[in-house]
Amino acid sequence: MAIGVDIEDIKRFENKPQKFLDRIFTRDEQEYCLSKTNPASHFTVRFCAKEAVIKALNSININHPQLNQIEIYHENNKLPKIKLPDKKEYNNLIIEISLSHDKTKAIAFVVIEDKMRRGVEA
Repeated sequence: MAIGVDIEDIKRFENKPQKFLDRIFTRDEQEYCLSKTNPASHFTVRFCAKEAVIKALNSININHPQLNQIEIYHENNKLPKIKLPDKKEYNNLIIEISLSHDKTKAIAFVVIEDKMRRGVEA
């Protein structure tokens, strides 16, 4: 099992140019965030999630994708989910995520478990 966490100031993500957004976020993430009253808080919490995923993957020696290849989305039940590229090294991963933000800060916490390693470390 691996964990990752990241916290950021929301001000860091205010009024960013399109080139920056494209380097970090998927088109769907950008549409979602820009539809909100305060897009910066939604961009920030997604960035935190991506960084937390990268930290967790690094801790179990799995190469991580680029930031804009990690997608944070919500299922119908409003729970956040992570979508990684369709690559063999990610197929056996179970990823759980928690996101939160307030007026000035955003935070994300990620737990990753490799189904193939489940029970091996117990």
